[in-house]
Amino acid sequence: MRKVALIPARSGSKRIPNKNIKDFCGKPIIAYPIATALESQLFDEVIVSTDSHIIAQIAIDYGAKVPFMRPTHLSDDFTPTADVAKHAIDMLNLSQDDLLCVIYPTAPLLSAKSLNLGYLALQDSAYLFSFSAVAYDYNPYRSFCFKNGEISMLFPAHYAKRSQDLEQVYHDAGQFYFGKVGAWQEALPIFAPHSYAIILKSYQVQDIDTPDDWQMAEIKYKLQESLNDKRV
Repeated sequence: MRKVALIPARSGSKRIPNKNIKDFCGKPIIAYPIATALESQLFDEVIVSTDSHIIAQIAIDYGAKVPFMRPTHLSDDFTPTADVAKHAIDMLNLSQDDLLCVIYPTAPLLSAKSLNLGYLALQDSAYLFSFSAVAYDYNPYRSFCFKNGEISMLFPAHYAKRSQDLEQVYHDAGQFYFGKVGAWQEALPIFAPHSYAIILKSYQVQDIDTPDDWQMAEIKYKLQESLNDKRV
């Protein structure tokens, strides 16, 4: 059984230019998930899928392999991750029993421990996928939107409930998606009973879509580094 880490890193990010290779605490941000995947010692190969020769060279410099270039039609804003995964599966000639772990290039907080927990969840079990997740900081059942300029609750049935009485709700951490190749090929949904979630603390997770998100990710990364230094 082959175990492959796939880091999809296209060019052309709009909200944060050159997002996948932008400097993050002294290194291109893609260098961190590459290093974590290698550190985990789980994978036979750590592959970067990109349409950019610049990204490809940076990935190679930090220890990843780039055995193919991603075609243009799979490199736009609307291409699903599953399509990129299936393209890599075909290019690498993976079999249904192999494992493919898609790791996002902007996941500097990802830990080798989480990857190992994700791998263990797929061993000798009915689970097809594993991924990291985190609880919402503020329960979305109390959320509202504006309709024609007026406040409208999204879940009015929960208006009178105390926050501690609401069901805990989670979202994926946007770090990695470990799956059996057969499940990737069938494009099965990840957020389903056949998946296992590794629950993380909020300081271990940061979605990066805006410059403010980027700054917060750097703060959390430095915090984790400080905590790790104290443990040593």
